[in-house]
Amino acid sequence: MNFEYHQETDMLYIKLAGGVSVESEEISPGLVVDYDKNNHAIGIEIEDASKFVDLSRLELTAIPIVNLVISERIPAKA
Repeated sequence: MNFEYHQETDMLYIKLAGGVSVESEEISPGLVVDYDKNNHAIGIEIEDASKFVDLSRLELTAIPIVNLVISERIPAKA
């Protein structure tokens, strides 16, 4: 799973699995789910993310993580 925040568009993308999106569905205003060719959800897009998500904090609870990678740190908006 991969979390990508795009500050210039205030969009948070949660990549659930590899693959290519062939279909997207807005399931709620500003919340889009991407699907692969087998109709499996592979990603979630949250538009205007900073209005709904505390981007300064990420808490993982009871997740069996083997490898945690932090590839880039972007300062939070004030």
